[in-house]
Amino acid sequence: MRLRTLLRNRIHAVLADHGHDRPAGCWSGPGRDWLAWLPLPAASREVVDDGLALIDAVEVRIDRLDWEVVQRARSGPRVKVLTQLPGVGPFTALVILAEIGDITRFGSARKLASWAGLTPTVRGSDRVAHYGHISKQGSTWLRWVLCEAAQTAKRSPQFAAGYQAIANRRGKKIATTAIARKLLTRAWHLLTDAERAALPPPATTPAPQSRRSSQTRRGRQAPGELEDQPEPATPRSNN
Repeated sequence: MRLRTLLRNRIHAVLADHGHDRPAGCWSGPGRDWLAWLPLPAASREVVDDGLALIDAVEVRIDRLDWEVVQRARSGPRVKVLTQLPGVGPFTALVILAEIGDITRFGSARKLASWAGLTPTVRGSDRVAHYGHISKQGSTWLRWVLCEAAQTAKRSPQFAAGYQAIANRRGKKIATTAIARKLLTRAWHLLTDAERAALPPPATTPAPQSRRSSQTRRGRQAPGELEDQPEPATPRSNN
């Protein structure tokens, strides 16, 4: 998809050099017809035609990979758990799972956010602490896919108010990063709960029997059994 975007940008640059633009887009059927009949110099026409041919070749592979992503997502129960989050689709969920791995490696959501490089750096002395930008350590792909998901999640009712409040104070870029961290925090809770729910219930062991209770059971008569009566004492003679 990045390669396709690069090719489209190259064609747009050629069109801009010659003062051509089509607000409706150039990649649908009418747009392709417009590009085919557009008067361009020979060198520019060659760049546009080669770019369109490469885009068509890339589209075939994008469609195939999209189909594979959907098939893998259907067979993964954890993917269904993560797609409950706003802005997280099957591809985003698969990237998150591939980068995180076993969720039990992280004891808390903060540890996961720190590993992903979404926590602020701290500089200071023994009295004053200065918080900077995020550390950007850990998985680059995880941060990228979470920031992409945050572009959609920030408009959802769950995050819209928080995003706007941070954007007014710190700017839109920092607000989007904050939403990405919130998404990762909720992902940790969802995956942790799913992991605990999948564990088998603990086996129950029978309680140890006390010696007194066992003796009581051994001395208990069976139904219908007569109780042994003590023999009557023989009266003593006064003689």
